[in-house]
Amino acid sequence: MTDRRILIVAHAYRDDTVRAAVRVVEAIRKGGATPVLARDDRAELSAIAPALADVAVLHDDVPLADIEIAIVLGGDGTILRAAELVRDGTAPVLGINMGHVGFLAEIERDDMDEAVRRAILGDYAVEERLALSVVVKDAADRVVYETWALNEAAIEKDQRERMVEVVIEVDRRPLTAYGADGVVVATPTGSTAYNFSAGGPVIWPTVQAIAVAPLSAHTLFSKPLVVGPEHAVAVELKADSAGSAVLWCDGRRSHPLPAGARVVVRRSSKPVRLARLHPAAFTDRLVRKFKLPTEGWRGPSETTPTAAIALPTLGAAPNLGAPPTSETLHTLEGHA
Repeated sequence: MTDRRILIVAHAYRDDTVRAAVRVVEAIRKGGATPVLARDDRAELSAIAPALADVAVLHDDVPLADIEIAIVLGGDGTILRAAELVRDGTAPVLGINMGHVGFLAEIERDDMDEAVRRAILGDYAVEERLALSVVVKDAADRVVYETWALNEAAIEKDQRERMVEVVIEVDRRPLTAYGADGVVVATPTGSTAYNFSAGGPVIWPTVQAIAVAPLSAHTLFSKPLVVGPEHAVAVELKADSAGSAVLWCDGRRSHPLPAGARVVVRRSSKPVRLARLHPAAFTDRLVRKFKLPTEGWRGPSETTPTAAIALPTLGAAPNLGAPPTSETLHTLEGHA
């Protein structure tokens, strides 16, 4: 049996995704590696495609530590699920967009066969993306919930008729308070997701930063904020707030937030690893995904130094999400 295991993450909601999963499984086997599926994925996919019934199951047959790479067939939601599946391992995630916008995906479905071939060969670079550590404390300052997020931690009101009263804090110092529908605390990766819809800034993935965007705030000072990754952001629900809220991380993990709860968000010591096949300018991705108008662009002159417009090159994975030192983390934990 081969020592190389490749996880495939897909769902059975679309016929083209099921067909793609069958093709990827066959390609991995022909390449001399072992395809692996999450338990629920295999059950759903094999009900439609019986050829997948004998694929190895993650955790049951293959430990997470043995997964070399995760190939994702789907949109950003499926990629976020894959990141959750491999969170405790080291496998990077390679997204093949089967959805619509697909900001996290590396390639489109038309290039799937070549992408799988390169994944099997290990011909890819790894890009590390900043992730968030999220801690919820109750009114007595006890930790009641801990999780993480690649895109964002969103504090949202849970009653349509009532807004929530929050206080925003940075590094244990109060900044502002307002009533709102909620607050989104996002990474650069998530800046084009919920943060974007909330009016927050688009942040290039190479920038190490955390964005804070209010949701329909009732205040004059309700502009989005951008802080450095060394800072801790806290959102407190006022003890006398008439409304309660719920915490959502990446739209996948949730926890109720009663009045007096406190959500502390900071950079996680463990980034999310994405597999990349091609160097690409984030500007081009924005233009393509949002269909931005670029008519009238003259472009640089022929004499523009190439160094000024050079794109990143593949090779050693850039340490875009370098974790803080253990000493720094210890200091930050004391400031929660």
